[in-house]
Amino acid sequence: MSATGTGEEARVLDGRVVLVTGAHGGLGSASAQACARAGATVVLLGRKLPKLNRIYDAVAQAGPEPLLYPLDLEGASPDDYAELAERLEGEVGRLDGVLHCAADFAGLTPLAQTDPAAFARAIHVNLTAPWWLSQACLPLLGKADDAALVFVLDEQARAGQAYWGGYGLAKQGLAGLVAMLHAELANSRIRVAGLQPGPMRTPLRAKAYVEENDRLAVDPSVYADACVALLSPAGAVHRGQVWNPLS
Repeated sequence: MSATGTGEEARVLDGRVVLVTGAHGGLGSASAQACARAGATVVLLGRKLPKLNRIYDAVAQAGPEPLLYPLDLEGASPDDYAELAERLEGEVGRLDGVLHCAADFAGLTPLAQTDPAAFARAIHVNLTAPWWLSQACLPLLGKADDAALVFVLDEQARAGQAYWGGYGLAKQGLAGLVAMLHAELANSRIRVAGLQPGPMRTPLRAKAYVEENDRLAVDPSVYADACVALLSPAGAVHRGQVWNPLS
């Protein structure tokens, strides 16, 4: 299945509303455009409004007019996420999927020399905030006939190594969250899955690898169709799983 194809068979998200966090990032922007091409109304969430405005134009050209929701996950409270869910229900009346692409990574640093505030920020943005947002959206997602919560993970063989700090630890916790939440929602209409892309050419990865020597990395758009698949009914085959579509 390809989200970039033409014809009715490509519009697997037709009529759905999908929230994408980190929408102005590498994978976030690519997947937001792919979701729009697949027919979804995309809610673009990110902390930098100028960058959100730029991706807004690209998404609007690809499909239904998107919605902008500027929000900084570092400073947002549970009440802010509750307000987000209330506004979505009031303005668009539904929510069919959440794709968690937002991430925070300051660079490779020994734990002993990591600034405590940077460590706490990495744990919060990469683990606590995605859960707070998901928890706030669960009641609205539960009203859909078929809903999906998709968390973008990182390869544990890489991010679980030395020097990956709070980011690496949070991504391990996020994988645990996928398994736990799936077990608790297994009999509900809400599907939970993890997406584990391979190395991508993104600003985040550039903080750990010299880009011109990073021959393993691919453009994030390579994984955009996988995001669409997990958010669509076809994603049911990956329910409760962590999926690497290129493995």
